[in-house]
Amino acid sequence: MKSVYSERHKGHAGNVELVAGAIVPAFEMPSRAEFIRARIDEVGLGPVLSPAAHTLDAAKRVHRADFIDFLPEAYPRWKASGREGSAIPFTWPTRGLRGDKAPESIEALLGYYSFDAGATFVEGTWDAIKSSYEVALTAAGLVKDGERAAFALCRPPGHHAGSSFMGGYCFINNAAVAAQWFRDHGAGKVAILDVDYHHGNGTQEIFYERDDVLVVNLHGDPANEYPFFLGYADETGAGKGDGFNVNYPMPAGTGFDAWGAALEEGCRKVASYKPDVLLVSLGVDTFEKDPISAFKLKTEHYPLIGARIAKLGLPTLFVMEGGYAVAEIAVNAVGVLTGFEGA
Repeated sequence: MKSVYSERHKGHAGNVELVAGAIVPAFEMPSRAEFIRARIDEVGLGPVLSPAAHTLDAAKRVHRADFIDFLPEAYPRWKASGREGSAIPFTWPTRGLRGDKAPESIEALLGYYSFDAGATFVEGTWDAIKSSYEVALTAAGLVKDGERAAFALCRPPGHHAGSSFMGGYCFINNAAVAAQWFRDHGAGKVAILDVDYHHGNGTQEIFYERDDVLVVNLHGDPANEYPFFLGYADETGAGKGDGFNVNYPMPAGTGFDAWGAALEEGCRKVASYKPDVLLVSLGVDTFEKDPISAFKLKTEHYPLIGARIAKLGLPTLFVMEGGYAVAEIAVNAVGVLTGFEGA
């Protein structure tokens, strides 16, 4: 299996986040991708390619243009306002406050274009975002050109980013961009299977009223788990999209037996949809030692996930999302890929 990876992700480093009342180093750190990159070589998964340059046109097919235009401006405007360190949103339009008019100050814009304080900027963040986007599109091109599967080692991740908002470490929704790119390049139907511990709220929001992209999410119960406000089982799509959004929320402590049963059902949904291509939002924060998640999957389960996805027999693009137990993230993420390959 060919992988696509960019060293430029390392520019998104040294930023901080708010966790349990404390400002701490962000859990989403460069070592995540570096460990996975090294593991690819260690197991001989296949060649690792650099991404080709892409314009932002594909991003603007699923994201609002003004949101995409804001991202490269965010940190320069933060610095121009006399600030240093991480640019962190701290105020949001919500019930009773206007959210229909873009403000002018950088502090307000950070909140206007986000749903939480988890997407923060430092000097190299935009270049990392752009490279992650280019990784996804380059890997999508490999699948379109005949590869059975490819792995987009994206960092930062993307599945929490919606049509006009960032959050949860995510800025551009790489999987959603790739899904639309496949549609624009001849795919009649596309399926997205999100196996990250946290619900892919951005992906759901983008495709919720469409029937040409099936979205299936396996995740922690939003009653108690981030991102909280989407991901319930009764969210099945709207309008033309009714029936094409599927959620499998599960309680904290879920092990592989129950989680694997949900995967089996989700794969059956994908198979019955008969898509031309499958995208897998690959999060491995379902691991029992993940510091910000609460499922109980073990390392030996990840190859089984890949093997089950392979049984679908579909051209498949894996797009890296979450996973924060950095000591094991590489073994688990690449385990899914080797399981898919039959190794």
